[in-house]
Amino acid sequence: MRVLIVDDSRTMRKYLAAIVRDFQFESEQAADGQEALECLAGSDFDLALVDWDMPRIDGISLVRMVRSEPRFDPMKLMMLTAHSSMDSVCEALNTGADDYLMKPVTAAMLGEKLKLLGFLD
Repeated sequence: MRVLIVDDSRTMRKYLAAIVRDFQFESEQAADGQEALECLAGSDFDLALVDWDMPRIDGISLVRMVRSEPRFDPMKLMMLTAHSSMDSVCEALNTGADDYLMKPVTAAMLGEKLKLLGFLD
């Protein structure tokens, strides 16, 4: 499985990459939504882990853009963010995210979400 990790924090990208590597998944990283679109133009991914607050193109805008392209329909999108209000959760899901995970993220939390999305047994 291939995962695109989109977060403006280099530390968070490295942390998430280590977690998905432990699940035996490959990953690529993007520092913002613009870089993510460039990655998506050249490769296929099964899942994108998307931060909400990023420069240039934020996470919600990225989700909208990805969901407007039918070729990305099979890819799952998970928002990983400190936004914790129910309104934010609803906005992300209504925009096209498949799931939502609040930071700080642990390997166990991400693993449970990956099970719900069908990526882990």
